[in-house]
Amino acid sequence: MSTAPLRAAMVPVTRQMRAYFAPVNRANETPTIFDPGLNGVFALDAPPAPWLDLGWVENFERWYETPTDVVRSGAKGLPAAQFRGPADARVQFDFCQWGKLQMALACGSEHMNVLAPAAGSTTPAPSGGMPALGVAVLPGSTANELVLGAGAVNAFPVGCLIAVDVDYQQQVGYVGSGIAAAYVSSAAAVKQDPNYVRRVTFNVGRVAEVTSTSVVLAQPLLGGAPAAGASAQQVVAFVDREGGSFFQEWSALFVAQEASGGRVCFYYPRLSAGGEGKSAGKSVREAFSSFAKPLSTIALRASFVALPITDTNDGQAVVCYRSFYPAAMGGVY
Repeated sequence: MSTAPLRAAMVPVTRQMRAYFAPVNRANETPTIFDPGLNGVFALDAPPAPWLDLGWVENFERWYETPTDVVRSGAKGLPAAQFRGPADARVQFDFCQWGKLQMALACGSEHMNVLAPAAGSTTPAPSGGMPALGVAVLPGSTANELVLGAGAVNAFPVGCLIAVDVDYQQQVGYVGSGIAAAYVSSAAAVKQDPNYVRRVTFNVGRVAEVTSTSVVLAQPLLGGAPAAGASAQQVVAFVDREGGSFFQEWSALFVAQEASGGRVCFYYPRLSAGGEGKSAGKSVREAFSSFAKPLSTIALRASFVALPITDTNDGQAVVCYRSFYPAAMGGVY
């Protein structure tokens, strides 16, 4: 009879992988930090700000293809030291749910809001033509409630989508309140369109209630409370485009939620959307899965390349952190 000690609860068992994303400060490339000591046990259904729950993902794959080589010396060229070559780490998976952020990450470039058209507009454009005028957002507004004033609220019926941000005023660089949504190289590139920031902003919500002077949103605005001088416009759809020079960049956390055993987390401080897929030279953009013909679900395929940060504890360049939370009373090794 074996007298080996019991190795209890050492096999992680999970149902699905869950994805959480948080913005990177593009001005200084500062990621949102996931500290496994402070944040590791956060409730998956209520992640701490600024982490955003993007739901379950499928076909999760990650790979680290950074080559290693050796320095050889001596008459026989024997290995004397080892070193790593250029870093190459990538992630790929399918979003099970469609939403503004999921689409933006899957397309990788600017993601646009189709603003409600102006009455009698005759200037069609693939990403939306001339929109109706914006409505000024008044002081006292929050990320959950927008004060617009009596009468003005009539432009936003219950159930509609609404984009809230400042007018474009010929600035260059990153635009979008709270979250960088696009990069403007010159005012001429966007035709000095005063609505451009609202065309690309992530500050979008759905109207759940209309009061006499304000609209209440079903979820808080992603970019936070409206900036001073912001306006609101109704959104009729989302559109993204293949191509463009802007790259989405976000911090990401993937959690294999424990069904029994421990929890496994994969934290990528900086993921740049649009990395090449690992599928024989071709990149799949959507995945169709039939479940009751002729009905099919459509999943958004997302691919990323991992960018490095410098770990403050020892100065090492790191692209991903893998953490494991052992089950209670589980074996250590």
